[in-house]
Amino acid sequence: MQPRAPHEVIAMAEEQGVEMVDLRFCDLPGTMQHFSVPIRQLTEDSFEEGFGFDGSSIRGFKTINESDMILKPDPRSAYLDPFRKHRTLVLNCFIYDPVTGQPYDRDPRRVAAAAEEHLRASGIADTAYFGPEAEFFIFDDVRYHQDEHSASYVVDSIEGAWNTDRNEQGSNLGGKIPFKRGYFPVPPMDKFQDLRSEMVLTMQALGIEIEVQHHEVATAGQAEIDMRYDTLLAMADKLMLYKYVVKSVAQQGGYTATFMPKPLFQDNGSGMHTHQSLWRDGEPLFYESGGYADLSELALHYIGGILAHAPSILAFAAPTTNSYKRLVPGYEAPVNLVFSQRNRSAACRIPMYSLSPKAKRVEFRCPDAMANPYLAFSAMLLAGLDGIRNKIEPAGPDDRDLFDLPPDEARALPTVPSSLEGSLAALEADHDYLLEGGVFSQDLIDTWIAYKRAEEVDAIRLRPHPYEFALYYDA
Repeated sequence: MQPRAPHEVIAMAEEQGVEMVDLRFCDLPGTMQHFSVPIRQLTEDSFEEGFGFDGSSIRGFKTINESDMILKPDPRSAYLDPFRKHRTLVLNCFIYDPVTGQPYDRDPRRVAAAAEEHLRASGIADTAYFGPEAEFFIFDDVRYHQDEHSASYVVDSIEGAWNTDRNEQGSNLGGKIPFKRGYFPVPPMDKFQDLRSEMVLTMQALGIEIEVQHHEVATAGQAEIDMRYDTLLAMADKLMLYKYVVKSVAQQGGYTATFMPKPLFQDNGSGMHTHQSLWRDGEPLFYESGGYADLSELALHYIGGILAHAPSILAFAAPTTNSYKRLVPGYEAPVNLVFSQRNRSAACRIPMYSLSPKAKRVEFRCPDAMANPYLAFSAMLLAGLDGIRNKIEPAGPDDRDLFDLPPDEARALPTVPSSLEGSLAALEADHDYLLEGGVFSQDLIDTWIAYKRAEEVDAIRLRPHPYEFALYYDA
């Protein structure tokens, strides 16, 4: 049974012979951080008193003159780490200010918890379910370099289409996956069936219910493992654990895994299509028989909110400069801000696999797994709620193949921003919906924009790109 209270966590630790406790929290960009204490340091009182740490060394957090912060473990998040030599209990934490005693407004887990509370207070629904489909690449080798006068990167894979003539330990056995042909060849072309299965079994042992695993479209080990949906905060926690398992199992097998959206030129990138629905009193709210795709009016307005605010949502949901190398026409990435049933070329797709009202949901296809899930899921929910409150009618439906439209018709469709800078500008201009209920703070939004512009947008803008030498050196 999953612990729900401090005393249950203590009992679980004693029963399992735990030696160390790993205290984890998420930084602002979306990477899990941690430190560990011996099990004797974990008492029932410590769940309320917390553990101190230096917030000035964490990206997007405090300055050095106000660096002291407190972690308070969330007993509902407890699990045993399957990768550590010494028996280790993991606890995700909420972050508090030690002076005011208040939750830290830039704590991503606080944002997710506040989004769920805001949903309940709205009276619209009491539960939001999220189901992300996080894609990733499994590589054999990765090398990259950057300094003042040189830059390079190389990724490699036993499956890579470019390796058909490589000498591999004296012979080459073939079975390379051509570009855009990775969906779904059986082994031996699919070299990572067993590795993905190991990831699935590890996730299930940790309490993550898995629905399917498979090779994805791209060459070179692109993969997808789909989790069963869960509530917003719980699913954000599961996604962080999912990424931890994927990377750890890959490394144990002698591989490296990345959630970078576009590591390969001229092949599909990795997205994180995010399914979502609202429920109240155990009943689904997105279903109504007889309308387009059997969607309720509430569902249509939720979609309207997602599409209306999509450019600013993507500042959190497609949050890297590399994200926008995926969000381009021609690689199955949705760039058109319309909705459609079954249609994977639309930004919002209504899956039609099941006729059950409980399966009615919207799939927002623009995000990728570089997103901080606590912030991205919260932004999507708040955009949808804004659509419901203001009865925003969505663009569409549009059931055409949007990837194959004549140029004049394609230009008439609303599209996602073409760069991270564009999404940040959209967030700067359109964020009032995020401030509802105190879910996001103005300070968090301002910090996010400033951090992303300085550390990523400007960092890329100021550096020569290797391909610029091919374009311009001899001009």
